[in-house]
Amino acid sequence: MTTKTSEKKAAMLKWLKKVGVWGFLFFLVKGLIWLAVGYWALK
Repeated sequence: MTTKTSEKKAAMLKWLKKVGVWGFLFFLVKGLIWLAVGYWALK
């Protein structure tokens, strides 16, 4: 493996981690909103 390939791999891994964190936060907030909507609808 060359240095260029390992740099590419590290950059891709960093990007995937960032996307993973934002994806998790998005679905967490989306789920909490749906719980609030369901609670409000049944109240």
